Amino acid sequence: MYRIVRTVARMKLSFPKKFPPSQLNPKRFLGAHLCLKRHVSTYKPENVYLVDEDDTSGSDISNNVNKYTQRTHTCGDLRSDNVGERVVLCGWLEFQRMNKFVVLRDSYGVTQLIISEKDSKTQKLLQSLPLETIIQVKGTVLSRPDGMKNKSQLTGDVEVHVEEFTVLNKSKDNLPFNIREFQKAKEALRMQYRYLDLRFPLMQRNLRVRSEMLMKMRQFLVNYGGFVDVETPTLFKATPGGAQEFLVPTRFPGQFYSLVQSPQQFKQMLMAGAIDRYFQIARCYRDEGARPDRQPEFTQLDIEMSFTNLDGILLLVEELLGYSWPRFLEPLPKKFPRLTFHDAMELYGSDQPDVRFDFKLQNCTEIVKLNNKLVNCDDFGAYCVVFPKEYANLDKPIKEHLSEGSKQFPLVKFVQTKVTTPKEFVSKISKLLTEPVAAKLTGHINLSDDSIVFLAYGNKTQAQKLMGKVRVDYVDYLEKLSVTIRKKGMHLLWVVDMPLFEPSDVPNGLKSAHHLFTAPNAADVHLLESAPLQVRSLSFDLVLNGNEVGGGSVRIHDPNLQEKVFDMLGIDKSSMQHIIDMLSSGCPPHGGIALGLDRLLSKIMGTASIRDVIAFPKTFEGRDPLSGAPSPVSEEDQKLYNIKSIFPVK
Repeated sequence: MYRIVRTVARMKLSFPKKFPPSQLNPKRFLGAHLCLKRHVSTYKPENVYLVDEDDTSGSDISNNVNKYTQRTHTCGDLRSDNVGERVVLCGWLEFQRMNKFVVLRDSYGVTQLIISEKDSKTQKLLQSLPLETIIQVKGTVLSRPDGMKNKSQLTGDVEVHVEEFTVLNKSKDNLPFNIREFQKAKEALRMQYRYLDLRFPLMQRNLRVRSEMLMKMRQFLVNYGGFVDVETPTLFKATPGGAQEFLVPTRFPGQFYSLVQSPQQFKQMLMAGAIDRYFQIARCYRDEGARPDRQPEFTQLDIEMSFTNLDGILLLVEELLGYSWPRFLEPLPKKFPRLTFHDAMELYGSDQPDVRFDFKLQNCTEIVKLNNKLVNCDDFGAYCVVFPKEYANLDKPIKEHLSEGSKQFPLVKFVQTKVTTPKEFVSKISKLLTEPVAAKLTGHINLSDDSIVFLAYGNKTQAQKLMGKVRVDYVDYLEKLSVTIRKKGMHLLWVVDMPLFEPSDVPNGLKSAHHLFTAPNAADVHLLESAPLQVRSLSFDLVLNGNEVGGGSVRIHDPNLQEKVFDMLGIDKSSMQHIIDMLSSGCPPHGGIALGLDRLLSKIMGTASIRDVIAFPKTFEGRDPLSGAPSPVSEEDQKLYNIKSIFPVK
């Protein structure tokens, strides 16, 4: 018992105010190791000794990485305090000079080795060893001479005098690329030989930060929130609506599984099954084109709660991220700002706005409407973005880029121009707007000399989205020219009051803006039949630095309302009868969220692509260059699974 008390006392933990360390009962922690608790509702220590462990057990994970191995230290451990110690190191041969000086690297750092001039056997062996050979050395830690210490290395004050040198695995000559930060290979080659690419310190750091953050998320949800980690099936049935799914053939003729887009239906069924609080770090699949921030298979933190509401879910995520946020970043605010969907589109032209800089959209619809000839649709809108003199650099490359991008929005007209003086702008734009409208617009947007003006008018939604894209693309271009505009740091916000429906490709048809099971805002239920596109939902997105990193909603728990939504979306209810039956069985009100862990980690680590925070990612085409997947299957396997390829098997 004394050991337990002493361990608890010296742990460096952050306890909630209502459970300060002084109020912790050591018996409680002893009991946690002797019996299964139904659930835990308060923070617990991260490393509690078992009753039969001795005092040599360390509570710091950095002291345990050598346990169970053939080494005494990692290549990042040794300092001046270790001088005189006899050590065993294992790692990769990163560099050698004169067959005397060797740099040994592992996952934790580098250590310089020194080979004695008398040790001709080892020196001769070194001559024949390619870089990246795995070696083990035994030797004594020495202090480097004063003039040879390397202050840029954590181990730069010491070196190891090698007494025993063992080759554990000789690497082949001429690897596809060297493990050198200054000469990185192209991404395609690095992905083909991912096991080599993973040796780079940056990849090591990314994956270790990912591991630590996910571990803290689990700790928070289980130890503090009382959540239950439940694994749900990957093989399911195809779901109407939503993203394209991967189909999996079976031995039943004409019948297929579908790889789940997310555990959405399962987690709602868990709520009906009284698994009050569920979470899962879930693998999800979508048969969509890959992008820098999207993969055909991805990982999300999936959460669902019963008897909650929108505010409860948002508070949970704010506390979860605050607890698990990496320590090398500035702490997060306790509350994230909230922005309605309407305001996000009105001010930023995006439902995932980048709020790190201003230059917001200016609504000039009523002014442009004064020229009736320009109003070409019922839902007409006009928006502009103005950049003052110090940010005016509308040269040919960016002008052509923005013109090309505007083609994605065929229902709007796009104007981009540099303004020498407001008077000159009125003269130039009068040909389009008429002089009175141009003069009024100039005053409305408070134009000054040598500004840049972007204007879009036509379909309101497309005008907003075009200006939102122009706003970001132009700032991206300026920052490539070393003009600092965005504020530093991580800026999280919630986008709420999102629409329940969007227009579908079918005339007068609807599609779900979030997913089929999203609850409408109670204040808008009366609009479901008369004005469905005006109905707000109880869904929300979490946005980090202009990128959606999570989304969730309060779900429909009334089976009659769910059937009505299925009808409005034109979905055959027979394919979703299991959901109707589940809701009819006494399902509590519930809601949840999914955080896209790949994208979240990518933004936290500042990588150009989510591929840099995934151990084995796919390419843009959704292929795996490491294994060659996807690959053909034999005619025998095709016959077994009742399929036939129209292409011959190669």
